[in-house]
Amino acid sequence: MPHGPASPRPAPDLRAGPRAAALLLTLVTGVLLALLSVATPASASGDGGEEENSNTVSGTLTNTATDGSPVPGVEMIVRDAAGEEFSDTTAEDGTWSIEVPGEGGLVEIELVIDSLPEGVELRQEDNVRELNLLPGQSLPVLFAIGPDNRDVETAWDRVPGLIYSGLLFGLIMAPAALGLSMVFGTTGLTNFAHGELVTFGALITYLSNTVLGMPFVLAAVVAVVVGMAFGWAQDAGLWRPLRRRGTGLIAMMIVSIGLQFFLRNMYQYFTKGRLLSYDEYLTPAGRDVGGLFVFTSRDLVIAVTSIVVLAAVLLALSRTRLGRATRAVSDNPALASATGIDVDRVISVVWILGSGLAALAGVFLGFQLGVTFQIGQLILLLLFAAVTVGGLGSVWGAVIGALLIGVLIDLSTLVVPADLKNAGALLLLIVILLVRPQGLLGRRERVG
Repeated sequence: MPHGPASPRPAPDLRAGPRAAALLLTLVTGVLLALLSVATPASASGDGGEEENSNTVSGTLTNTATDGSPVPGVEMIVRDAAGEEFSDTTAEDGTWSIEVPGEGGLVEIELVIDSLPEGVELRQEDNVRELNLLPGQSLPVLFAIGPDNRDVETAWDRVPGLIYSGLLFGLIMAPAALGLSMVFGTTGLTNFAHGELVTFGALITYLSNTVLGMPFVLAAVVAVVVGMAFGWAQDAGLWRPLRRRGTGLIAMMIVSIGLQFFLRNMYQYFTKGRLLSYDEYLTPAGRDVGGLFVFTSRDLVIAVTSIVVLAAVLLALSRTRLGRATRAVSDNPALASATGIDVDRVISVVWILGSGLAALAGVFLGFQLGVTFQIGQLILLLLFAAVTVGGLGSVWGAVIGALLIGVLIDLSTLVVPADLKNAGALLLLIVILLVRPQGLLGRRERVG
């Protein structure tokens, strides 16, 4: 009899954990969506109706043949989509401005050649521009006059700046890649929803900074903490129950794909697909380093923060008891459990830490890519490439892979258009899988 009442007690506790986590997951998601709903009308209300009929085309004419002196008295004509003409003449300082009534649309801007002063010539024969004028837009238009005296940089001149920007982007990706690698190493799950954890961090930062008015630093801390809670709730409410049911890794990967699209669509719906931005540190002043590259104070803060966080996590994984337990679970979960390690607790900690790292990357990517629902989509394949190149399940490999991918995609713009720069990273991913499937730092006997 003494043992009878005690035996049923653990069962409710095991069920209560996932239920509470699922509830927290719902609450966190609900708070996010509610705040986004608040942000949407606030942003939309700034679009006053008066600006819709205030479309302006303007510019300044200067002559490089006379050290950039202004060119006055030149007639400029703008034709709207209906063919109606509006004109202006450049002032003594070379400026001109023409207001185009209506809702904008395709407009034609013409510089009247015959009105140019004697001896002044356009650099190119084309004296007409066709541009799309958006409602309420003030559109600057350039007409080059005189010889081209610019000191055009060569491809080699761009290399130092591209290496710098690539390393910075790699440092931003590295926390997210490390989190993805840790989750894969301990659970074997290829989490396609990891990119949405990155987006989650950027959105929470935007909401805290722009909607709630928090200072950016505090907003970033809040985003990381909420991201960690979101990761814990995901594991306890979704992934842990699936593991206990013996769900296969392929089935769990498909679940992660479904979760990816669900979260992305929710982000898109409540942000209305708009490109958002933080309220602080958007355009800090740049500092030139010997003509090699330009950096900003924001870049330094991002780089130092990433390095400190990465070093702290890597040291914790190698020096602390929890870190050793994590590596044991990664190597052999069954053996780790047999030695007394609480495998579920270790995996939960990994999810918390991995989600916090992803949220931190999202905070910084909000500067690089803008705060958009597409951050996860834009960054996910690069994260997979970084983790695979460095070595699946290898924490050091994830960091090194992120740096390599960051530098590679920026340097590739020397030979391919910027729109194709990510293709180089994916090509490297294919080559690594063909030549060394375990990655640079992975182990052949166990990938991950």
